[in-house]
Amino acid sequence: MASSPSPASDFLVLTLWALLVISPVHSLTCSSQTFTNNGLYKKCLDLPTLSSYLHWTYDQSNSSLSIAFIAPPSKSGGWIAWAINPTDTGMKGSQALLAFKSDNGSMTVKTYNISNIGPVTESKISFDVWDASAESSSGVMRLFAKLKVPSNSQTINQVWQVGPSVTGGVPDAHSMQTANLNAKSTLSLVGEQTATPSGTDSRTKKKNIHGVLNVVSWGILFPTGAIIARYLRTFESAEPAWFYLHVFCQISAYAIGVAGWGTGLKLGSESPGVQYTGHRNIGISVFCLATVQIFALFLRPKKDHKYRLYWNIYHHGVGYSILILGILNIFKGYDILQPAKKWKSAYIIVIIVLGAIALLLEAITWIVVLRRKSSKSTKPYDGFNNGQGRQ
Repeated sequence: MASSPSPASDFLVLTLWALLVISPVHSLTCSSQTFTNNGLYKKCLDLPTLSSYLHWTYDQSNSSLSIAFIAPPSKSGGWIAWAINPTDTGMKGSQALLAFKSDNGSMTVKTYNISNIGPVTESKISFDVWDASAESSSGVMRLFAKLKVPSNSQTINQVWQVGPSVTGGVPDAHSMQTANLNAKSTLSLVGEQTATPSGTDSRTKKKNIHGVLNVVSWGILFPTGAIIARYLRTFESAEPAWFYLHVFCQISAYAIGVAGWGTGLKLGSESPGVQYTGHRNIGISVFCLATVQIFALFLRPKKDHKYRLYWNIYHHGVGYSILILGILNIFKGYDILQPAKKWKSAYIIVIIVLGAIALLLEAITWIVVLRRKSSKSTKPYDGFNNGQGRQ
């Protein structure tokens, strides 16, 4: 009688089986990926966004490019696309190959000339394409094709993308997250390939500048100015220095914030079809409130004026609104730009520190105010007022 398999042998068999059935695309790098169609490519690249990979062979003698593009669609039933842009670095103007699963369950590849941002229509592209095919397994799609590229090409502008769904044979719009917008790079056909994405161009620099300016203005200087005004004025020795520090912080925050707002408008004008409605609307609101707040400084009544109470209510209400909306919009900006986690963590630490300082000063100022009131209530009347010395 044959002996029953041991637990160790069962584990070994299961492990080997898992290694055989797991899709190669789940490998950490493109160099370990293989294909069921036995396609061989001379070079490969781990693309910087959308968990995508590109394998290619360039035949300089006849200017032909064989590619295998691998990526998971953003949702089940979605699509993947790879494109060459002969005139620019973005999606507009690109000549795209798009793969998706048709109604009968088979994979299909279609070509699209992306002349405008918006709904796309199947059309012939400016490059000859042959042997186009696609396959799908384990949630990953693979697009294969051969293209005729311009002779003596050294580099090409490549763009890749993934989408959520296909309706009636027409691919639906993809997401406008940072990873999608940065899915582009320059591909070196000859020599060593550098994986520097063209997404780190002047547009990305403008995004970073926009973010830094707004963090410094609405996220740091403005709260600091508010803390100074609320707490330092309690101390008689800080008069009038607290006021000038408050004004300096708020005017500086406004000036830097206007620069950040301006870069945001510029980015919006350069990104047709891309809108972050919530972030934009809050930014406009903060700018308008801050502008009104700055001009109200020149209409500030004197302390003994009958309207000073109403001005104070307005000034404080608008100020706290700017404070809350500004910080909220900064975190929305972090979600859009998706920088390295250390930058968001650093800002959270700054907010925690400012909050701790505010709580400490809140306690100290309450103690000062209560002692001051207690001192006034227990202060003895002078001889004239308490009736002494009257004749």
